[in-house]
Amino acid sequence: MSVEDFWSNRDEAQKLIDESASIRRRTEPLAEASRKLEDFLVMVELAESEPEEAQTGLQKELARDIDRFARDLEAIELEVLLDGPHDRNNCIFSINAGAGGTESCDWANMLLRMYQRWCELRGWEAELTDALQGETAGIKSATLLIKGENAYGFCKAERGVHRLVRISPFDANKRRHTSFASVDVIAEIEETSSDIVLPPVELRVDTFRSGGKGGQNVNKVETAVRITHLPSGLVAASQAQRSQVQNRASAMRLLISKIFAQRLDAQKTEMERFYGEKGSVSWGNQIRNYVFQPYRMVKDLRTGIQTSNVQGVMDGALDDFVNGWLRAGCPLKRIPGVKDEEED
Repeated sequence: MSVEDFWSNRDEAQKLIDESASIRRRTEPLAEASRKLEDFLVMVELAESEPEEAQTGLQKELARDIDRFARDLEAIELEVLLDGPHDRNNCIFSINAGAGGTESCDWANMLLRMYQRWCELRGWEAELTDALQGETAGIKSATLLIKGENAYGFCKAERGVHRLVRISPFDANKRRHTSFASVDVIAEIEETSSDIVLPPVELRVDTFRSGGKGGQNVNKVETAVRITHLPSGLVAASQAQRSQVQNRASAMRLLISKIFAQRLDAQKTEMERFYGEKGSVSWGNQIRNYVFQPYRMVKDLRTGIQTSNVQGVMDGALDDFVNGWLRAGCPLKRIPGVKDEEED
C-alpha cells in the first residue's frame, strides 16, 4: 500500500485495502486477548499479596472481567471456524413457501422478517432483490442479498426446511396447523472473481415492471430484469433498483453465483455444500421446529439447542442456533443422540 503507483488502479487498490482491513479485524482481537490475559495474571498476583479481607472485592471484579473475556474468546473462536473459501463473501438468501398453502406463505413472510431483524442486529445490510407475493397473504418466495463481514459463513447455518406449529389465524375453527418453508443460501460470486463465461446465446433476458407501493417508475417503466440460463434452467431476477442497468448487473451476479454453486456441488459429495439435496419442503425434513401452541419452543434438530423465548427468536435472536451449528461441525447432519420430538 506504500508504493507510489498504489492508486493507479483504483479497483485493485480498494481490494487490497479491504483485504488489509479484513486481516486487521482478525488479528487485532487476538492481540487484545493476549494483553488482557497478561493483565489478569498481574491482577491475580496483586490479589494474592493483599490482606484476606481485601481479596473478596478483587475476586468479584476479576470474575466479572473473566466472564467478559470468555465471551470475547467465543467470538474469536467462531471467526476461526469460518475457514471456507467463500465464508467471508456476501450471500444470496432465498426463502420459499412449502407445503401448507396460505399458511406456508404467511410463514415464509414471518421468516423473511426474522432474518431481516437478524441482519440488523449483526450490522449487515439486507437488500430485498426479488419477492413473489402470495395469493391471499404472505409471500411465495423472496430473495435477499445480504452484505456484511462473514455473511455467507454465518448464514449457511440456516439452509434447510423450517417448520411452524401454531393455531392458524386463517382458520375460523382455531385449529392447529403445521407449515413449512425452505431456506437456500449461496455465496455471492463476483463476475471478475470466477472463471464462468456465459455466452449471450445461452441467456434469455426478460424485462418487466417492478411491483411496489408507488413511485414514478413503478408500473410505468420496465426496470425489473429476469435472466434465464437456458442450458441449466437457473433463473435470477432483480427489481430492487430504479435502473434497469443496475437490476441487470444485480441479476447477473446472482445468476453467476447460482451457476458457480451448482458446479461446485456437482464436484463434491458433501450434503452441506451449496445446493446439496435438503429434502422436500415437508414433514420429516426440517432442521428446526418453531412451536407456538400448545407450548412455546424453538428447537434446532441438528444440535439439540432450544429456547422458550419464541418472540425473541422471531425478532432475530438467532446467534445461539447459528453458533451452535458452527461449533458442532456437522452441517446438515444430526448430532448422535439428538432425536426429533413429536409435537403433533
